[in-house]
Amino acid sequence: MSYRRLLTALLLAIPFCIVTVALAQQLGQNGQEQGPRPRIWVGGGGGYGRFRRSPPKWATSENFDGSFNFCRAYFSADRREDGGSGWDTDFPGADNNFSVRLAELTRVRVRLDKAGQPDYVVVRLTDPLLYHCPILHMEDVGVARFSDDEVEHLRAYLLKGGFLIVDDFWGSKAWDQWAFEIGRVLPAAEYPIVDIPRDHPVMHALYDVKEVEQVSNIRFWMQTGSVSERGPDSARVNFRGIQDADGRLIVVMAHNTDIPDTWEREGESKEYFDRFSPNGYAIGVNIILYAMTH
Repeated sequence: MSYRRLLTALLLAIPFCIVTVALAQQLGQNGQEQGPRPRIWVGGGGGYGRFRRSPPKWATSENFDGSFNFCRAYFSADRREDGGSGWDTDFPGADNNFSVRLAELTRVRVRLDKAGQPDYVVVRLTDPLLYHCPILHMEDVGVARFSDDEVEHLRAYLLKGGFLIVDDFWGSKAWDQWAFEIGRVLPAAEYPIVDIPRDHPVMHALYDVKEVEQVSNIRFWMQTGSVSERGPDSARVNFRGIQDADGRLIVVMAHNTDIPDTWEREGESKEYFDRFSPNGYAIGVNIILYAMTH
């Protein structure tokens, strides 16, 4: 499907600045809508450390019924990166909005909470509930430091069939720190990090994504007109992955780009939405569908 058609589908599903939406795919077995209509999250801001925009929405066993939950990993940071806030970067807007759009654009059944909104969750890497999350999302991973227990549990999760998506980390320092930490989880000698080519199935699971484009957070873009948050040190997007023994991707990494901001901030600027959100949703949907089918 072309980006023009995707943009049309997004606009038809939720006209700009109209936050109450109907989910075409969010129907029960009897064809009736389930509760209140889920909404696109509008708003931004937030900060670092004690100024987080929202506390963790910790996972419980009641959150899981076999439907899709946007599962975000909680981790500790040892420093701060400009534009990031650690584990909760782009939380909860990206988690909510992507879940809404995934239900609209695909037949994936998204889990709703009692209020009829997407039931996204936050999970610790050492929590047994991690195994209820076939797909795990992390951002600002260039500041992450895993404990030995977290390393062991994340390794077990991935080797038992889990899938990890990481995004929104910028520059060489962040890359080096993340490469070290994920190397503790999946040693590079056995699980090397590879560039994902343009003809890889993940690029064409539903939408034909020609490239993973560079997009900065909305504030940086509006203030500077640039999409490279670290200047020459983030000149190009690195779209990379780690494969299991059968050649199946189990980790997907988008470095030097901020795809989740195209979800979180879609209701704040029509220009930003038109320019970046179709590509952002296309690659996000493709990754989820690839993870569910491989």
